[in-house]
Amino acid sequence: MGWLQAIVLGVVEGLTEFLPVSSTGHLTVAEKLMDLQVDDAGVTAFTAIVQVGAILAVIGYFWRDLVRLVVAFFRGLASAQARRDPSWREALVMIVGSIPVGIVGFLARDLISGPLRNLWVVAVALVAWCVVMVVAERRARQQRGERSLTLTDAVVVGLTQCVALVPGVSRSGATISAGLLRGLDRVSATRLSFLLSIPALVAAGGFEAATEGGAVADSVGWGPTVVATLVSLVVAYASIAWLLRLVANHPITVFVGYRVLAGVVLAVLLGTGVLAAT
Repeated sequence: MGWLQAIVLGVVEGLTEFLPVSSTGHLTVAEKLMDLQVDDAGVTAFTAIVQVGAILAVIGYFWRDLVRLVVAFFRGLASAQARRDPSWREALVMIVGSIPVGIVGFLARDLISGPLRNLWVVAVALVAWCVVMVVAERRARQQRGERSLTLTDAVVVGLTQCVALVPGVSRSGATISAGLLRGLDRVSATRLSFLLSIPALVAAGGFEAATEGGAVADSVGWGPTVVATLVSLVVAYASIAWLLRLVANHPITVFVGYRVLAGVVLAVLLGTGVLAAT
């Protein structure tokens, strides 16, 4: 992978990780346009590792909240009174909500890095998940904030996050939709989506770095991988602030038109042979 390619892919990751448009889908398409072998073990690992940059952006942006949740969690372990604090429940929601995607992601890792790395899957998922986003917005009551989070919310949103292992669905699109259907207001659902991304994507990126380090070195190179990760960190930090302002005043369905257009254009390119599916 060249340095310019690494920078472009870092920008793509940073821009799309937290928008409900599927960063994995966009990265896969961008990699294919660069003539990279998208089902190669090293390229697949690169796609997971570069997402860690976006997660570092989340940690930097929400560090005060994370410190609050960590402190509340450990206080709650030692005190029944501390467990009445809403921050204790928020911490539990983060932990419990991250378990399903960790289990499913590990058990289905061969499927995720193999057959699902197909651009037809991306094209269909981009369009199909729009239905869920529209339903979520239409049924959204937006009556609850973060301090009302429950373990049921954690399980529902956590299970929905597993669907986003399919490229094209979008992890943020899935978790924000689930939060809206649970009655959370749009900003709270988006913040929950950000926080749940931390354990899920750090675990995925760390696992790929540990198990496929040799493949990354051979087919991509660790230099370009590090550069792409750093670029994604910077771009993602800016996109977090922008998205939080956007969802405060606009529904997530503002992205539906783009998703449908992207899915249709991709399908046309695949159907006409301009792009190969794998």
